[in-house]
Amino acid sequence: MRPGVVLALVSVSSLGLLGLRAAPEPAALPARLADTGGGTQLITAQAADTGATSGTVAWWDLRDGQWVQAGSAPARFGANGLVEGGARKQGTNTTPTGLYDLPFAFGTKAAPEGTRVAYRPVLDSSWWCQDNDSDAYNRWVDPLPADCRAAESEHLVSYPTQYAYGLVIGFNYDRPVRGRGAGIFLHVNGRAATAGCVSVPEDAMRRILEWAEPGKKPHVAIGTDGGDTAITRY
Repeated sequence: MRPGVVLALVSVSSLGLLGLRAAPEPAALPARLADTGGGTQLITAQAADTGATSGTVAWWDLRDGQWVQAGSAPARFGANGLVEGGARKQGTNTTPTGLYDLPFAFGTKAAPEGTRVAYRPVLDSSWWCQDNDSDAYNRWVDPLPADCRAAESEHLVSYPTQYAYGLVIGFNYDRPVRGRGAGIFLHVNGRAATAGCVSVPEDAMRRILEWAEPGKKPHVAIGTDGGDTAITRY
C-alpha cells in the first residue's frame, strides 16, 4: 500500500476519535434551485460562466422527496456564451438562461422507442418561423405562411444532424416578444457551438426523449455556476 493511502486512512479514522464529522455532501443541484417548475422531472444545463460555450446537461427525477440523477452528458451552448433570458436579443448567438417548459419534441428521425412526449416528424414543409414581422413568430409552421420570410426562418429538414432529435425549449414561446429570439431547442450536437440552443451527443438526446414523461411536467433550467445567471436562481 502506498504511504499516501495509509495517511489518508489514518486521517479519516482520526475524525471519529476527535469527535469530528466529515462535511456533509452538497444537496443535488435541483434541490438548490429556487424553482424547478413544479414537476418531478428536470433537465439542468450548466456552464462555468457566461463566456463558456460548453458545460453539462443532466436529467433528474424526484423520488421520495429526493432528486436523483438519471443521466448526464457534455453540452454545448451558444457561440457567444450565455445571457439572462429576459435581456437576450435575437441574432446574438447566445443561450438564454432561465427556467423553461418543454412544449414538444421533434426530429428528422422517427421518435425513439418509448418516447412519450408529443413528437412531430420533420417534413420537407416544416419550418420554424423567426421573422419578427410574422404572426407565426417563434412557432413551428408547416408549411411556411405567406407572411413569414424563408430568409428569416429555419427550414428544419436542412439540419438532419442537429435536428435528428430535439426538444423545444419554451423560451419566448408563450407570449413571444419580437426581437428577443426564436427557435431555442435542446438538440443533437453539430460541429461546434450553437446559435443559442443547447446541444448534446445524439445518444444522450435519445435517452432524454426516452426518459421524459409529460405527466411529470419536465422543465429545463439553464444557467451558470455563479453570478447573475447562476443556475440556482431559477
